[in-house]
Amino acid sequence: MKSLFAYGFRPHFLFAGLAALLLIPVWVLDFVFGIALTTGWPPTLWHAHEMLYGFIVSAVAGFLLTAVPSWTGQKGFAGRPLMLLSALWVAARLMIATSSYWPRVLTAAVDLSFLPVLAALVARPLLRSQNRNSPLLIVLTLLWLTNLVFHVALIRHDSPLALHAMLIGIDVMLVLVTIIGGRIVPAFTATALRPLGVQRSVGSRPALTIAAVASMVAVTLTDLLAPDSQLSGGVAAMAAVLQGLRLTQWGGLKTLRQPIVWILHVAYVWLPVGLALKAVALLNGAAFAAFWLHALTIGALTTMILAVMTRAALGHTGRPLVVHPMTIASYLLLVGAALIRVFGLAVLKIAYPMVIAWAAFLWTAAFLLFVVVYGPILCKARVDGKPG
Repeated sequence: MKSLFAYGFRPHFLFAGLAALLLIPVWVLDFVFGIALTTGWPPTLWHAHEMLYGFIVSAVAGFLLTAVPSWTGQKGFAGRPLMLLSALWVAARLMIATSSYWPRVLTAAVDLSFLPVLAALVARPLLRSQNRNSPLLIVLTLLWLTNLVFHVALIRHDSPLALHAMLIGIDVMLVLVTIIGGRIVPAFTATALRPLGVQRSVGSRPALTIAAVASMVAVTLTDLLAPDSQLSGGVAAMAAVLQGLRLTQWGGLKTLRQPIVWILHVAYVWLPVGLALKAVALLNGAAFAAFWLHALTIGALTTMILAVMTRAALGHTGRPLVVHPMTIASYLLLVGAALIRVFGLAVLKIAYPMVIAWAAFLWTAAFLLFVVVYGPILCKARVDGKPG
């Protein structure tokens, strides 16, 4: 137990893996088999909220609590502060799962407490060192605001507003992937290719970086002010082109023999794909593009999370950056889940309940393998004897 709270990534990567493993099967039991959820929330809102503010936010917390000490040279987060943050996350999940027994305001208050406490922990070292990553505090604030709007909408029984808040929250996360992914994908690729003497094939033009980030901010703003509009479709198309051009700089095809690297490229490629599908859906209405949101959430966000968690957990526990065969299988299973969820109905002609069932099966299998391989790694001390 002591090792679990020895560094920020440990509990929150484990929580993210467990949440991913449990939440989707529970959702499928309700959606496909009609077995009612224990929560008092509308099932679709519960599913959307817990995937973003339960699963994804836990992974983000693990990343920030690990990256901020590295960025600032400060001592890592461990012990009681980490236990408090973990307890808030667990309490929120349990209260939401049993929300019919609690006042909605109380459930909202517990859930809304997590991100401010996370922000308070990472703000001090970021601001003290005047670190260039300090604007990430704005991302956390925006994410918290979307969660606040969601809870207000839920209390007011305003489902459209709650879903709109979720869309903006997803957009905020995609901005974060664009910023952080745009740093780590080329950096890790160059490191991996250096022994082969081809690291110079990895580039990053500053103007294209700025344009890609700005385009994602524009996607967020148009979704906020004019969701599901022609304007939103046009901006998504522009962002898809810029993200695609950005990806071509990073030499992804040269990493095919290194799963821990190519999975980062696979995750990022879902960004232009998902944005392009969004543009087609909003501008043309083609059936094959209807599930663009899952291309962005399962494809881009979740695959990037799995890629980062599997790499960071190895590196920060003193292990070689070589993934287990079961981890490679988890990568492939998750990609399969994304493909079936996005294209299963219109392209593969699979009946919709079976699309949900198969995508859920592949997703669950992927995270079962993650928990089996990484659960012990996250709960045990570093293999090199160092603290953390």
